[in-house]
Amino acid sequence: MLLAAASISKSFAGVRALKRVSFDLRPGEVHALVGENGAGKSTLIKVITGAEVPDAGTLAVHGRTYPAMDPGLSRALGIAAIYQQPSLFPDLSVAENIALALETGGLWRQLDWPARAQRASDLLTRVGASIEPGRLVASLSMPEQQLVEVAKAIGADAKIVIMDEPTAALTDREVERLFHVIAVLRGHGVGIIYISHRLEEVFAIADRITVLRDGETVETCSREGVDRAALIRMMVGRELSAVFPKRAVKLGEVALDVEGVSHRATGLSDISFSVRQGEILGLAGLVGSGRTQLAEVLFGLTPADAGQIRVRGRGVRLTAPRQAIDAGIAYVPEDRRQHGVVLEMSVASNTSLATLSEVSSRGLIDRGREVALAERYVGQFRIKTPSVAVDVGTLSGGNQQKVALARWLSTDPSILILDEPTQGVDVGSKAEIHELMQTLAERGLAIVMISSELPEVLGMSDRIAVMRAGRIRGILDRAEATQASVLALALHG
Repeated sequence: MLLAAASISKSFAGVRALKRVSFDLRPGEVHALVGENGAGKSTLIKVITGAEVPDAGTLAVHGRTYPAMDPGLSRALGIAAIYQQPSLFPDLSVAENIALALETGGLWRQLDWPARAQRASDLLTRVGASIEPGRLVASLSMPEQQLVEVAKAIGADAKIVIMDEPTAALTDREVERLFHVIAVLRGHGVGIIYISHRLEEVFAIADRITVLRDGETVETCSREGVDRAALIRMMVGRELSAVFPKRAVKLGEVALDVEGVSHRATGLSDISFSVRQGEILGLAGLVGSGRTQLAEVLFGLTPADAGQIRVRGRGVRLTAPRQAIDAGIAYVPEDRRQHGVVLEMSVASNTSLATLSEVSSRGLIDRGREVALAERYVGQFRIKTPSVAVDVGTLSGGNQQKVALARWLSTDPSILILDEPTQGVDVGSKAEIHELMQTLAERGLAIVMISSELPEVLGMSDRIAVMRAGRIRGILDRAEATQASVLALALHG
């Protein structure tokens, strides 16, 4: 056994985060750790890596029991963690970041720069990354940074690799590449703890699955011994009638009509579609197909070069977000941590950001009105927070997404654009956000939903517009849309 955690318990300020949790890992195994946000996954990982000391329980690595783990001992024992947010130094090169993780020796030792670069190049090649070792990390995309983290783990000759949401920012091709790397690591006897909200990935690569709920181990089972419905039931502790609660809605008038819209700089060309009141139009396509660029045009972030946009029958020229908001358009962007919410601000302040004029008087914010606005949406959206005064950064991903939604819905829009609305959230929160979308559609909102998850597109859309290379290649009705038909348009147009 590579790793055995037995009856691990941990409390923070009297709140029990882990309750007698047990977990083990075998050589050459992928053991998935799943559960909703707040289930205890992160705390267990911190105990294994030495970032937290458990209140009770034992931790054994390579057959030897340790009374307490610390980060240095964890690394020395061959434990490496790859997190969703890479822990790299942005102002150093890729080669320097890898060297910092792998090299030992005194402060005044001689540095072999060519050897550093060559080692970094070799490791990056092993993970299938075409990244120059001399590039600054600050210039890398999030997927590229993720691959550098994987290269670091391989270079450290880790025997236990923890992957926490490693594919959240990766394209399908990069995910395939990562799965190939995982297969290679398994072949060398490396054990992998794999944490992901994407259950299709769990079923694709895991040998065993352990479910945590409310800080306790619910069950450990083989991949073959459980199906998706049973796994969801174990994770949330209740039956989910459907992850995609789509109901028929009587559609109203055309809310948004786009005709011949183009934006040369981003490659958008001759985009035409319409969305009616109460309709959810799914926008599908591969990464780079132009979906987000289209959303930014519709929100006035990058004004169109050509074409017409009509809102409720009236032509509008959207050259700035303020004009889009005034026209009744709201936009919840893909990267909620960077553009969706301000992590260091409270729930109340985030909720009122788009409607400051409604909660202020003579240039001063009326805190009472701001709190009342936030509390209304906290209750309506079932946002799990101790109070509206806490920072949004302390909330789970699903609740952060709900706060981002509350901010824009407070503008009373008629058209809502959602870019990857459930990316990186657990299955329970995903179902809640889908239910919220359905409720908004039933109230008459026209929704444009961009998603890279085909089950989500198929499950929540009334119609699906498929993009490829900056153009809409086809629009499918819900009844005729299948994974095969959507992929055929996305790949071949």
